Amino acid sequence: MSQGDLKRFAFLSELTDSDREAVAELLEPIELAAGRQLFREGQEAEGLILIDRGELRLESQRTGELGSSGEGTVIGGLSLLAVGRREVTAIAVGPTRVLQLSRAAFLRLAEDSPRTALRLVQAIVAEFAGAVREGLERIASPAG
Repeated sequence: MSQGDLKRFAFLSELTDSDREAVAELLEPIELAAGRQLFREGQEAEGLILIDRGELRLESQRTGELGSSGEGTVIGGLSLLAVGRREVTAIAVGPTRVLQLSRAAFLRLAEDSPRTALRLVQAIVAEFAGAVREGLERIASPAG
């Protein structure tokens, strides 16, 4: 995947072309057939997932189906920074292609290009903070 293709992922759009190129070189493509599980709830999170093509259904044993994430979406960014278990199961709705940035690849990026790794961390944290704000607004808004 070229760095230009990564611009469609909102959280990567603010990175420089050279930053995106460094990230693109580390991405591992994973092809999933319809119904195939990418990861399951409770499994050790191994890295960030970019949905390149298709759609993943997300579900949890605690809450049931949570919805789906499609092309241009990022899942599990914080797993690059914090070791932990997946909170959901992700299953391909149809033929789906994802790109994984493993924690090991991210650590290589941090050693080889610390500035790029820092920019990636800033993008992940900004996206997470936005999701938290959105969740808090939903909680604070009276049901209508």
